[in-house]
This record gives sequence, structure tokens and C-alpha cells, in this order.
Amino acid sequence: MLEEREWEEIVAHLTKQLERIKHHRAAHGVSLTEAKDIVTDSGALECYFQLTGFRETNPNALWHHRLSLFGPPCRICSKPLRTPRAKLCAACGSLVSHEERAPHE
Repeated sequence: MLEEREWEEIVAHLTKQLERIKHHRAAHGVSLTEAKDIVTDSGALECYFQLTGFRETNPNALWHHRLSLFGPPCRICSKPLRTPRAKLCAACGSLVSHEERAPHE
């Protein structure tokens, strides 16, 4: 999972890739699928590897690796809550108290 400073580095690369895909579609009149196949990754995967040591292969998966999207660890099973406002742990089913839903530092 990426902390906000790390996420800012990744999102810059992801945004650049999206702009390149949009530009290619406009310039060549191709579908989104065709443009995504032609436009290669703009460094997001390499940046993610440099930050984490994990070799992700799908740049779209990176959009879900932002720590602030999740809540704190569950007090029972220690898995992260699915959202900062979760009322129930999706992993073990335990109820979450108001104090546990405090945002990440």
C-alpha cells in the first residue's frame, strides 16, 4: 500500500499515461482498447517497483494501492477496513467502534 507521498509519485505517471491514451485516440481515431494496447506504460509500474520492491504487471491495479482509501486495521483480525468509514470488518465480520474509524495519520 502506498502512503500519500508515494501515491503522488505514482499518480503523476498514471495521469501521464491517461493523457497519452487520450491524445492517441484523438490523433488516430481508434477505440479505447486499441489505444491502451498501443500506448505503453509511462513509468508507473517501474516507479511502483522502486517504491515497494513488488513487480506489479497491471498499471490499472495501482489505482487501488492507495492507503488512504482504506480504514485502519481491524482490532480483531488486523486486516485493513475496506473504507475509512467502515462499520463492519469485511474480513472477519466484527463490528467497528467509532474510535477505530479514525483516519490514517
